[in-house]
Amino acid sequence: MIDNILELNILKELIVIIIATLPIAELRAAIPIAISTLEIPWYYAYLLAVIGNMLPVPFILLFLEAATKLMSKVAVFERFLNWLFERTRRRGRIIERYKRIGLILFVAIPLPVTGAWTGSLAAVLFGIKFKQAFMSIFIGVTIAGIIVTCLTLLGWAGAAIAGTALLGLAVYSLWRARYSGS
Repeated sequence: MIDNILELNILKELIVIIIATLPIAELRAAIPIAISTLEIPWYYAYLLAVIGNMLPVPFILLFLEAATKLMSKVAVFERFLNWLFERTRRRGRIIERYKRIGLILFVAIPLPVTGAWTGSLAAVLFGIKFKQAFMSIFIGVTIAGIIVTCLTLLGWAGAAIAGTALLGLAVYSLWRARYSGS
């Protein structure tokens, strides 16, 4: 699918935004493609990827429940949605326990099924209000973008730096949530 997008004769910036908007690919694919393949400067690639990754978030947060009710009327979609929601609930234990901070950490870890799409889905499932969910997902996306940019530019050294920073952020956030009652 990404190869098809790259073959289109459209602006490089728009390609980055489109890739970042896609589920699973998100900015984890958009940033390396922008920097390595499209030769976009890292800071611009980062900005475009964050913007693209955040585009679907308000729509998911606002319309998921209505879309789910409508789609559940068809048996195939109902089975898929049940599978998707159950999987998200299992993976979202940190969100369920720590709410906003858990959502930030969940989205910030740039692994498959931990990005803005799944974070938005989890926020709806766990009843996090729109404003809190949107801001938490935005913070998580910016952190994930920093990590992916470091990985793209610095390789294993970038992974070590990003991993250490993320671990420090996670420990601090969880400590703060536990002792401040957030």
